[in-house]
Amino acid sequence: MAEQRKAAQRSTAAGKPKRPAQRSARSALLIATDAKKTVKQRVAAMAEAPLAVCENDANLQAMLKVLRDNEEPVEVRLAALQALQAASFSVVAFASCRGDYIATLRAVVEDANPELRQRVLGILAREKDGFAQQKLLEGLQDPAKALVPPEKALQLLSYDVHADAYPVARAIVSQPPNATARREALRLLAADASSAPLFEKILRDKDEAPEVRQISAAVLQATRPETLQAHAREMLLDPSEQDEMQAVSLTALAQFGNAAALANDAALLHRIDQLSGEQSTRVQQSARQFLSKYGR
Repeated sequence: MAEQRKAAQRSTAAGKPKRPAQRSARSALLIATDAKKTVKQRVAAMAEAPLAVCENDANLQAMLKVLRDNEEPVEVRLAALQALQAASFSVVAFASCRGDYIATLRAVVEDANPELRQRVLGILAREKDGFAQQKLLEGLQDPAKALVPPEKALQLLSYDVHADAYPVARAIVSQPPNATARREALRLLAADASSAPLFEKILRDKDEAPEVRQISAAVLQATRPETLQAHAREMLLDPSEQDEMQAVSLTALAQFGNAAALANDAALLHRIDQLSGEQSTRVQQSARQFLSKYGR
């Protein structure tokens, strides 16, 4: 019986078609760059091609040509970009290819396809490329020249912030195209010491959204902690302050404040005692934690 089972297994195995050997990276690159192949075939081949990209200049140029060619299907161009990115991770092997790669990326930043533009600008921004940074700044200053939405441009500029980005970011905070862009501008300005007064103003402005005020509190905690402590105390003593900011103020003082000074601040402790019995669960819990820490 056992012999019969073994024979059956051998027969079944013999009848199974053998899986084709995985094609080489060089063969994959030939398919990936062949305009006569289907989009599906080319995209699949792109994923196997990175190891062949820098084998010789002909391979590199063939792949770069696909990326540059706006007549190519965008799916294939995006796959080519991904393959080139994958190849670039082999720093030593890709060193001789990097110059042509960066030049091609710069040539594609104004492509008609928004997804391709954004991905290329993202790669260049992470490379701290001056050309891309200038394009992003130009788009923020003149929306007609914008290659990506303003909030995305600000995110990309944050990879390598230069002083000439700060005036643009401050202008966006003052007259934002949308709320998301304003938040991104504030995050970019976190690295600018001269913007501290702006963050203080926003922190104390009750007409600002709590999220924006919380960003300001975080920036001040990182750059001017003593200034934040002073504002946090004043906000806690203000009964008309937003619940969210009362909670932020309690956390700021409890975690980073001067313990001796807080323990002897009768007015502050009295106010926090009041907050510990109020409706807002978040403020109530934070107030009780604060009082527990300082012996009340």
